[in-house]
Amino acid sequence: MTLRTDDALREEMVAICRRMNESGINQGTAGNLSVRNAAGFLVTPTSLPYDLMQPGDLVQMHFDGRYEGPRRPSSEWRFHRDILAARPDVDCVLHCHSVYATTLAVHHKEIPSFHYMTAVAGGSTIRCSRYATFGTQALSDAALEALEDRMACLLGQHGQIALGRTMAGALALAIEVETLSRLYVQARILGEPPVLPDDEMARVIQQMKNMSYGQAPDLDGVNDTPSATAGDDRPAAKA
Repeated sequence: MTLRTDDALREEMVAICRRMNESGINQGTAGNLSVRNAAGFLVTPTSLPYDLMQPGDLVQMHFDGRYEGPRRPSSEWRFHRDILAARPDVDCVLHCHSVYATTLAVHHKEIPSFHYMTAVAGGSTIRCSRYATFGTQALSDAALEALEDRMACLLGQHGQIALGRTMAGALALAIEVETLSRLYVQARILGEPPVLPDDEMARVIQQMKNMSYGQAPDLDGVNDTPSATAGDDRPAAKA
């Protein structure tokens, strides 16, 4: 990410934390958020309601575990540190206890490719990690395993983690994971739903990568149609 001033990052972190609760994916003081900065990373403090949180309450942490500021960091600071250290492709880590994702997590159920949007997390499934006690290195290790080549995961008997280049992106992904979790829980009432095959999910993942770079999906036939040019009265291909 383009490193912004700490003041700007802190203001946005407070706003995103409040949006977590407003969106319904988080409740009370549960969940936490971190973002990379020049000195290491900023992380939400422990046991402080988001509606009372101010930018100065956010905790500056270093990758060696040291922290600065008047408040103690979230008890989950280890997985924030370890994910940011292991994943240079992301700058934000968002953790929440959204209801439907946690419903699946308490049963250690991953989200399969029952819907093509499962690919939003980067693969054909959204994995569920093994259980480990909150705030421990064991939980951090379990999260890293579940997040290998993924942008989101469920935490066994705990909640979910979503990653992003931006805080808004991580929040949007967490909301999508919760939506998929709800759909999957409801679909299973009718029986275990069919899943899309790996080759189709690979196509979906590639389409999403194309779109994330601001391009239209590379749909069949579109690239074979000559582009309309100035003075050309042929109709352009329609997506």
